[in-house]
Order: sequence, then structure tokens, then C-alpha cells
Amino acid sequence: MPLKMVRAKIEKIDAQILNLIEQRTALAKDVLEAKRAEGKPINDVEQNKVVLDRVANLATERGLDGEEVKRIFEMLIKMNIERQHELSGEGNLP
Repeated sequence: MPLKMVRAKIEKIDAQILNLIEQRTALAKDVLEAKRAEGKPINDVEQNKVVLDRVANLATERGLDGEEVKRIFEMLIKMNIERQHELSGEGNLP
């Protein structure tokens, strides 16, 4: 397969990944409201660990580097926490 075609496939996948990140981040409002209702802090360290362990295990099962996938999800969690802070009026984002 020519490189141009492979890159076109990668570009489509990148767009799908961005769509999923957008969907995940859009849930920040719902998560914030649920955390407030349950009296949980925005940065729920225990839940973060659950998510990171889950994705690392799933990654390993799929033949991916679990530690590298954890790093990606650490960034996604950070983005979501920042968005929750922003929605609560505590954020630094525009």
C-alpha cells in the first residue's frame, strides 16, 4: 500500500480519536454534577487509579504497551479535571 494511502487512513483514525476525546471531555459537566451530589472531590484519586489500571490491563490484553497507554489516559484525566475546575469556576482555562 502506498505511503499516501496509509497516511490517509491514519488521518481518518486521528479524526476519530479527536471525536472520542471531545465526547469524553463533554462528560465533564455530568461528572462534576454527580461528584457534587455525592460529595466527592473533583480530583478523585481512587477513581483515577481504577481507570488507569483498567486501561493498562485492556491495553496489555490487546498487545499494546500498558504503561504508554496509561500515560495517554493520565493526560485525558488531567484534561477532564481541568474542565471540571473550569466549569466549577475554579479553572484557569479560557
